[in-house]
Amino acid sequence: MSTTAARLRSIHPGWILVVLDIIGLAIAGYLSVVELGGGVPVCGPLKGCETVATSEYAWIGPFPVAVYGVGLSLVLLTLAIVWIRTDNPVLLDLHAGLSLVGVIFELYFLTLQLFVIQAVCVWCTTYGLSLVLRFVVAGAIWLRQGRFSARRR
Repeated sequence: MSTTAARLRSIHPGWILVVLDIIGLAIAGYLSVVELGGGVPVCGPLKGCETVATSEYAWIGPFPVAVYGVGLSLVLLTLAIVWIRTDNPVLLDLHAGLSLVGVIFELYFLTLQLFVIQAVCVWCTTYGLSLVLRFVVAGAIWLRQGRFSARRR
């Protein structure tokens, strides 16, 4: 095995989650700042972001949907970092579970975009994709570590 391959194997898999959590946090943070400031996100030539951001579904209560994404991403990032530091497998379980909750919400929001709002926000969809990736990666790590078989006993 090469030195590079050995070095890659020695990296804690939680770092993949950290990177994905930071990407999600950056996207949700951008959307939150823009929307809380009264603006609409720049979507380029697609124009779907403007339509979605000004729809009645863009806010839940007093906050834009993206603010909840910031909160979720911060929680997921914290779980990933603490998991790296402690190797407590429950933190990975929580990361996978909360990621799944986020994926379910994103599927609902994507359905709204496609069939009710009839516009797709690229930023929102990219955030949703980051959640799917976070869930898949956490699930893959979970399975690789044998967490599924441990739960069945």
